[in-house]
Amino acid sequence: MSFSLKKIGPGLLFAGAAIGVSHLVQSTRAGADFGFGLIWALLLVNIFKYPFFQFGPRYAMATGETLLDGYKKLGKGVLIAYFILTIATMFTIQTAVTIVTAGLAESIFGDFISTKIWTVIILSICFVILIIGKYSFLDKLMKFIIVTLTLSTIVAVCFAFKNSTQPTALTQVFPNAMQFGFLIAFMGWMPAPLDISVWHSLWAIEKKKEDTDFSVKSSLFDFNVGYFATIILGLGFLALGALVMFNSGENFSGKADVFSNQLISMYTKSLGNWSYLIIGIAAFTTMFSTTLTTLDASPRAMVKTTQLLFGNQMKRSYLVWILILISGTILIFFKFKSDMALLITIATVLSFITAPLYAIANYVLISSRHTPKEWRPSTGIHILSWLGLLFLVGFSIWYIALNKDMFIQFYDWLTQLL
Repeated sequence: MSFSLKKIGPGLLFAGAAIGVSHLVQSTRAGADFGFGLIWALLLVNIFKYPFFQFGPRYAMATGETLLDGYKKLGKGVLIAYFILTIATMFTIQTAVTIVTAGLAESIFGDFISTKIWTVIILSICFVILIIGKYSFLDKLMKFIIVTLTLSTIVAVCFAFKNSTQPTALTQVFPNAMQFGFLIAFMGWMPAPLDISVWHSLWAIEKKKEDTDFSVKSSLFDFNVGYFATIILGLGFLALGALVMFNSGENFSGKADVFSNQLISMYTKSLGNWSYLIIGIAAFTTMFSTTLTTLDASPRAMVKTTQLLFGNQMKRSYLVWILILISGTILIFFKFKSDMALLITIATVLSFITAPLYAIANYVLISSRHTPKEWRPSTGIHILSWLGLLFLVGFSIWYIALNKDMFIQFYDWLTQLL
């Protein structure tokens, strides 16, 4: 299939949603703490999650309906489970990505505006973009954002390799028991939470409305472009962490504004003050794109879910859900501003342990009679899906068994919030 920028859209929205905390924070920290030693985990989780993400646009274009419609066909209980999981996680996820974006804004544009005010400003800008520009503008904007992000990251990595005095040994390591929690958090959002497959199916349907030639084949090409970009940039940020921060003796702060200053200053110390603008653009673009796409996707998914569950939809329901998400995000942010690290850990771990549920639902749906036979998975994708399920289920059970105390801490955190 010949390359056409017009055929690219939902895949870059996927990339914009994916390339955020998982890359800027978790991948950089992986490189800072383990050098190049966790490349195996980054590649493995991307390989094993691949089919379950791909099933989103594949199902949408093969049937003309979203994964949420498919979940209802599997049984109303599946859709209810999705509704509950989304309510339980969407505010924490939105807060986690927004708090990092606000911290970066304060670092780059000056601390004359507090992180709290930056949070409100960023959410307001995203709100205006989504309400006025709608999907069409989001589609066009994300092309520019991802190209800018990719180029600035590649430039930064090239100069980091040139200037680094760190050895570039590729010896792989497996974290010890004390570090296992970070491994799960790292893989939880690498390249993204699996519920983004639902978002992708929604975006694919919107793309089809604007481009009637957008087919199953073009949607899979579009998806592969976005997915490949997330892998490359994940490796890029891991390399930056390894080349600039590994063995530096620095520890990341759990506060958003301090973390952002640490992140940018450590790069500029190693690469030179000239790199401040490049690193700043790469970092802020990364997180702004994630904040924007997640603010669009969660309300879009909740509109569709409530419509399928409860029937007639109220007017302006998309607007209502965005306002609910913004309000919840600001509430959590103002209450737990100092606990950025806790919020990110909770969000990423929850994403990892719920991943098997989305993986099973997506696999059952794409393999069922609800999907046209010609677009069901090939033997190779079936095998990869089975291996992926074993990987996700196995690691989730292992992690839950080893970290009962953390789940008690999460329960206490949730109790405080409510």
